[in-house]
Amino acid sequence: APLLIGCDLRSMDEVTLEILSNKDVISVNQDEVGIQGRKLRKYGDLEVWGGPLANMRAAIVLWNKGPSPATITADLRDVYIPPTMTVDVRDLWTQRTLWPVKGELSAQVQPHDVKMFILRPTKATHH
Repeated sequence: APLLIGCDLRSMDEVTLEILSNKDVISVNQDEVGIQGRKLRKYGDLEVWGGPLANMRAAIVLWNKGPSPATITADLRDVYIPPTMTVDVRDLWTQRTLWPVKGELSAQVQPHDVKMFILRPTKATHH
């Protein structure tokens, strides 16, 4: 699907440009599987969104709509990752691969902010 930008490109600041040109985030939107992400869980002002990606990967978004920092947890079964599978977690905003997880992913999310991740099976999972 095409990406639409609803602002004047000539007057956009550097932060907006970095967000809109994030290659990892664009790769989720343009993934060959083409399955739209969906709301997986809602806990008051906290939401978990996600969906499957190509090559046994998945995208997870942790969204804090509330006024206070919060820890949000995603159950990886919601994106078709078996609870016994270890996955590497890539933070799409920092563009760093973080820690391996199994079963669930938790992160602290600031008020009115999101964290977005791509999960991929660890190399050790492919025996």
